[in-house]
This record gives sequence, structure tokens and C-alpha cells, in this order.
Amino acid sequence: MDERLLRELELLPVARLYGLATPAAREPAPLPAAPREPAAVAEAPRRVPTPARQAPPSPAPAAPVVAPPAGVEAMDWEALRAAVRDCRRCGLCEQRKQAVFGVGSPTGPWLFVGEGPGAEEDDRGEPFVGQAGRLLDGMLAALRLARGREVYIANVVKCRPPGNRVPTPGEAAACAAWLDRQVELVAPRVIVALGKTAATRLTGSEGSLAGLRGRVHAYRGIPLVVTYHPAYLLRNLPDKAKAWEDLLFARRTLAESAARP
Repeated sequence: MDERLLRELELLPVARLYGLATPAAREPAPLPAAPREPAAVAEAPRRVPTPARQAPPSPAPAAPVVAPPAGVEAMDWEALRAAVRDCRRCGLCEQRKQAVFGVGSPTGPWLFVGEGPGAEEDDRGEPFVGQAGRLLDGMLAALRLARGREVYIANVVKCRPPGNRVPTPGEAAACAAWLDRQVELVAPRVIVALGKTAATRLTGSEGSLAGLRGRVHAYRGIPLVVTYHPAYLLRNLPDKAKAWEDLLFARRTLAESAARP
């Protein structure tokens, strides 16, 4: 693994702890061919908490019921992109410059779901293109992943909330059909929820990130792992190590699901 990149991300000590910065384990196990992590990763001294030791998370308040748009279940990528571009299902469309659809491999094994577009994303029409996006791309690169190859990236809502505020439950519900159709089209083998908004939307729980991390959830039958949003990591640098552990955990989850008959 590229030690220079890990050093820039301030993740080199953690990578060494997991044996990922040594000559014996420079390349991550190829996916999906490898059924399990390299031994150095599997034998890491820090154990992921098990669900049995965690209190059940509180269910999220019932989201407003919003009827899906007609025909969304039959839309292909082109039709879905056009529908999102013209969407006026909630008030976020009033101040947007453009809807931010998603980006990456349309058939990749990884799907990352964030919260919503920020100012730079609203300008450029692509998710995670600001400083938080550069951090996310760097962490993916450390695992030899890239949004244009193995990864697709989307958001809970497709239009920028004013002032970059958290989307309301009603706004998330209005956009739910678009995200669900993206999940169906990508058909990922693992989903990573980035931050509290995505975690609540995809797990249906109002539990804290600390309680939701470190275990496998499921969304529409697809394994789901929860981690911190990159924007949060920019303000809380020590938690980069925890996010790195989450990505390793997601990679193990992907390898294990690929090994099942």
C-alpha cells in the first residue's frame, strides 16, 4: 500500500497496526475473488464490537409517507437522471442550481451514500467534489478503490439544503424513490452510509453512529456498514482512524458476502 498516501491522510499508524503498510501486504486482496482479508488484517488486535454487547438502537420516527413517482421502478439510468434533473417533489428544488444525481460505476460492488449536496456540489452537479470529497477519494485510493471503477456515490437528497443544513425527514422521503432506484440499478454488494443522515435513512434507526458502527446492517437485503461523514472527519481528525477501521470492516463484509454460495 502507498505509504505516502496513507501519511497524507494521517492514517499511516493505523495502517501499520493492521499490517497494511508492510511489504508483505502492500496490495489489498482482490475483490471479489478473495473470500477473506489478508491474515494481517484478520488478526488485527482491535476487535469490532458485536451486536450482543450493544443496546438495541432506537427506531427512527416514522418518515412522512410520500408516494413514489409513477414508473420509477422501470426507469433506466437515462430516464432516472432526467427525472431527478426535473424533480420538484419538495421545496429544495426552489433554490438549487441543479440536482446532483450521483457518480461512479453503475455496476460497481460498492455504493457510498452521503447526506446531500453542498455549495460546490450544487455548482458542479457531482457529489463529494469539495474538500470532504477529496478526503473520501483519498481513503478509497488507500484501499485501491475509485469512484469511477468499483464505487458509485449518491446522496440521500439530490438538491442542496439551504445553508447546508440537515435534510428534513420530509425532504428525505421525497427523494427516497430516486435513491432506491439507484440502489436497484447499481445492485451493489455492500453499501456504506456516510454520516448520521444516511445511517438513519438506510437503517431506519435514530441510534448514534457509535452504536451503529462496527456491525452489519442490511438495506433491501444488501449488507450495510455505517461510518462517519468525511465533512465530520475534517473537523474531528482523530476519528479518521475509526473511519479507516470501518472501511476495512466493509471490505471484509464484501469479501465474506462474495464467498457465500
